[in-house]
Amino acid sequence: MGNTILEALNVRVVGTGDKYLVLAHGSGTDQSAWQRILPFFTPHYRIILYDLICAGSVNPDYFDFRRYSTLDAFVDDLLNILDMLGIGRCAYVGHSVSAMIGILASIRRPDLFSKLVLIGASPRFLNDKDYHGGFEQGEIEKVFTAMEANYEAWVNGFAPLAVGGDVPAAVREFSRTLFNMRPDITLFVARTVFNSDLRGVLGLVRTPCCIIQTAKDVSVPESVAVYLKNHLGGRTTVEMLNVEGHLPHLSAPLQLAQVLRRALNPGDVIRSGPIRFGPPV
Repeated sequence: MGNTILEALNVRVVGTGDKYLVLAHGSGTDQSAWQRILPFFTPHYRIILYDLICAGSVNPDYFDFRRYSTLDAFVDDLLNILDMLGIGRCAYVGHSVSAMIGILASIRRPDLFSKLVLIGASPRFLNDKDYHGGFEQGEIEKVFTAMEANYEAWVNGFAPLAVGGDVPAAVREFSRTLFNMRPDITLFVARTVFNSDLRGVLGLVRTPCCIIQTAKDVSVPESVAVYLKNHLGGRTTVEMLNVEGHLPHLSAPLQLAQVLRRALNPGDVIRSGPIRFGPPV
């Protein structure tokens, strides 16, 4: 994509504040997932939004199956966007896979991130000896088989489970963005995520972190938040959100916004000069 990455990944900068904040969505959604959160933060931040390369809002021709077989390529995209915008320092909110992307990006560029807020984060989704990620390999293979066999039926079954609780509007919204994705890309990214294991690098993180964990998340058990708190190298806090589901920004935006405001205290983000659309000079 080269210099076209800002256009290809639909990069937007919104808000009137003098502090920079990245909102990075998880797999299965796109940047529209933050729409209910934005009004709480646009008066105070310049918010950087973009779509992951796998999102249905991105031209699927840009998705290189060889390149995106690990999370490192997703990290490259994030860092390239921030460099092209001339961002010297920012706070970062990442949901699900983007929480992992943020962790890896902060290890590469600790100077760039003042705070990581990790929503529904997991360094490894699969169970292992002395580690409960929430899934057995056999369970995951059944999910992949279901996705391949009938994508529509899988989405219709998975979306209510992921959202949790009784929030029909959030289920419809998550279903919409899942259906926008090309099924083979959705499956490929799901395999990449479930094959990832970041446990060995958590101690390299030096950026202060806040983990936001919902009370009942079908994808991430509460024990994972405890594991992250105990193993991340930076100063880490955990905020429990008393709502169900893996997508609180869709299902409980007011509650999530209140927790985000606590996590993003003003001292954590500093001004870094004007945004430039183009290579830094």
